[in-house]
Amino acid sequence: MIELVHLPVRRGNVPLRVARGHFATNHSHINYYIDITYQKTRLSEAKDSAYQLVSHFVNDTPVDTVLCLDGTAVLGTCVAEELTKTGFRTINQHQTIYITEPEYNANSQIIFRDNIQPMIRGKHVLILMASVTTGFTARKAIEAIGYYGGEVAGVAAIYRAVDEVGGFPIRSVYSVADLPDYESYDYRECPYCKKGRKIDALVNSFGFSAI
Repeated sequence: MIELVHLPVRRGNVPLRVARGHFATNHSHINYYIDITYQKTRLSEAKDSAYQLVSHFVNDTPVDTVLCLDGTAVLGTCVAEELTKTGFRTINQHQTIYITEPEYNANSQIIFRDNIQPMIRGKHVLILMASVTTGFTARKAIEAIGYYGGEVAGVAAIYRAVDEVGGFPIRSVYSVADLPDYESYDYRECPYCKKGRKIDALVNSFGFSAI
């Protein structure tokens, strides 16, 4: 049974919810599941998380588009509102911030349709994620933005286990410093698997499914 607990770590009104165990993602095996459900779906927590994230940026960092990965569109809307409220510059003709989500092709590559490309091409794009653990997904987003003619304005997440991806520092509400015994393993080198311990749940950006 997966038991989520609140750690005694809080940013604003946002608690850190985790479950300890043996979990498998698409890219690695991890010993903690970081639950970001409420930050992505509950408006009050999304607003508070957005405030915490925007505090990491400076006023000379233009953001035209927020690219919302991992189902973070609600959070992305709140981030855009915070960026606008605090006087961040935008350089597109409408003087506003676009909010969009990626589409994936059959090869799991990020693509943007013709009607979405103007939100990327020539724009400063902030990549927003639920969590950055291995950096694999963030790198795909960075590559896609470059391919479509955009410029990465930064990478932000609720939780990060790495400090930077592709030369871009990861701005986050929580980090591995708040969970110092967090571990991520290549599935071929997972110590739990080597000891014969079964996987407790499969996890992805939507949540977890206990096995």
